Amino acid sequence: MLRRLLERPRSLALLVGCQFAFVAYFSLGGFRNLTALFGRAAGPVFDYSRTHDVYANLSRLLPARPGPPDPARPLPFCPERSPFLVGPLTVTFSRVPTLDQIRAKNPAVQEGGRYQPPGCEPRSRTAVIVPHRNRESHLGHLLYYLHPFLQRQQLQYGIYVVHQAGNSTFNRAKLLNVGVKEALKDEEWDCLFLHDVDLIPENDHNLYVCDPWNPKHVSIAMNKFGYSLPYPQYFGGVSALTPDQYMKINGFPNEYWGWGGEDDDIATRVRLAGMKIARPPISIGHYKMVKHKSDKGNEENPHRFDLLIRTQRMWTQDGMNSLTYTLLAKQLRPLYTNLTVDIGTDPRAGRRAREGQRYRGANSPFREEMLRKPPRDAATGWGDRGLALSLSPRLPPATAQQPPAGNGTHGGTGSPAAPEITQRSPEAAGEGDGHPGTLPARGDNQSLPHGTR
Repeated sequence: MLRRLLERPRSLALLVGCQFAFVAYFSLGGFRNLTALFGRAAGPVFDYSRTHDVYANLSRLLPARPGPPDPARPLPFCPERSPFLVGPLTVTFSRVPTLDQIRAKNPAVQEGGRYQPPGCEPRSRTAVIVPHRNRESHLGHLLYYLHPFLQRQQLQYGIYVVHQAGNSTFNRAKLLNVGVKEALKDEEWDCLFLHDVDLIPENDHNLYVCDPWNPKHVSIAMNKFGYSLPYPQYFGGVSALTPDQYMKINGFPNEYWGWGGEDDDIATRVRLAGMKIARPPISIGHYKMVKHKSDKGNEENPHRFDLLIRTQRMWTQDGMNSLTYTLLAKQLRPLYTNLTVDIGTDPRAGRRAREGQRYRGANSPFREEMLRKPPRDAATGWGDRGLALSLSPRLPPATAQQPPAGNGTHGGTGSPAAPEITQRSPEAAGEGDGHPGTLPARGDNQSLPHGTR
């Protein structure tokens, strides 16, 4: 009977078509991703010509009679979707608000940029982590819009601003690693939002909660790209991961100094860790970028393509398990927690121009050779168990060898060592006097000498 079936062209074509549809259904992640590929995913429709004030409804969130919670009467859970959401927001950058003005408009925000809804138990505890250096005006805009945005979503949240000390090349991804590690010392956050300082959300239906199964790319429709996704694997701007997802991809890479490349590296890590990129509907994920010129110290990274080539071999070795830094100060400011850190310097800075010329060509023999090489198995002690990193905020200090003096990094090619973090109190650095809310950096590690960069 099977032979007769195969002899008929129509039956054979039907059989092959069913097999193709079956394979495509599961390889693309099921019905949801399949429909997103062949048609526009269904989502709510918003009229962005009619926007609302970002501080609308905020007064309704203030408790009528503030007082200590009653243990005998626990709070109910907040609704899955807050009734205080208004949709598209009016976002302008004509005037930079002062921190005092922002503080006066957000009386419920506590020291360190913390907030908890007064009338219900939040369904998510979200830490917003912002890498920063010399962007005070952008930070003012972000805090002005983000605080009421998150309060209306009835989330428990905290905002961490990770400031890179010195004048060496900026390293966004490494600063985010530092922010994640320090934030997890404070609280067991449910969700980690990695947020560029110059991106402002334009719709409060864009919930700052994590997808429980996959890392989520949130800023999918920026005005910079005409409110569309520039390419399918784009993961830049604003993203959200649970702590488990973050550790599963070994965090973000530490070796991308300067602008570009780290977002594509992270997207590759998500795929290599067996996950997919989740996204909100494009009608919700709208962001407006603060216009600015290119930053000094954040020039285009000429090595980013060479680093991307080796991601498949190095992602289990470059990340949270190789993170080193010096915590110079931790300050609980009225609107955010400020972390001032020394993350070292770019080891390639001295030969950046020379090697940039050497490998600039997209068809260079070096790159062609690397692309032809089959990826090697990472013989770094991970084995078949995959990447297993501890979420404990206090990790045992490395005892195999001392780090080289000056840059705070350590070597080693065997089993991944626990992250070595050198922390120094603000008092030791001469930064703790006269700053209320300044906390000494925690940890028992001996401080390394450091200087300005």
